[in-house]
Amino acid sequence: MPEKQQRRGERGDREPKQRERDEEREELEERVVDIRRVAKVIKGGRRFAFRTVVIVGDTRGRVGIGIGKARGVPDSIRKGSDRARRNMQTIALYGSTIPYPVVGRHGGAVVLLKPASPGTGVIAGGGVRAVLEAVGIRDILSKSQGSPNLLNVTMATLDALSQLRSPEEIAATRGKDPQDLQPFWARQRRTTHE
Repeated sequence: MPEKQQRRGERGDREPKQRERDEEREELEERVVDIRRVAKVIKGGRRFAFRTVVIVGDTRGRVGIGIGKARGVPDSIRKGSDRARRNMQTIALYGSTIPYPVVGRHGGAVVLLKPASPGTGVIAGGGVRAVLEAVGIRDILSKSQGSPNLLNVTMATLDALSQLRSPEEIAATRGKDPQDLQPFWARQRRTTHE
């Protein structure tokens, strides 16, 4: 009898955690970037499955990329989104853009990201745009160089974003004033006010 009561207690503990996960799912933005049919060669021939690339972000500086493989598309999307939620990273942003230009690489893909002044918009396409919008960046310039493979391009974008550090953090390591490390339009505004 005590074992059954203990099990019920465990189940009772799980329900609030499940509710927290459901609430977290609602506030996260999820995008399926790529769905590919892949084949595994086995003794009797080929076994086909689907590989999906899913991007999950909270549009406030956190993003994750997940890859899901399954025999059916819905299962692969679910697996991809679960992996993306587990692999979420926090990105250092500067307002609605990034603090400085950065280059990310993954496989044959190379992605260049440059900060842009407010009102520019997201100048990016495909996988790069999906990652940037999921992070919450609204003004940025980008150029995808190298391989056009969507998976590698999204991973290269994430690599570029993960290299970013806040102007305050960089100023502390260099022994400079954080105001000197702000993007060019913020510095221009400061000089015109003085």
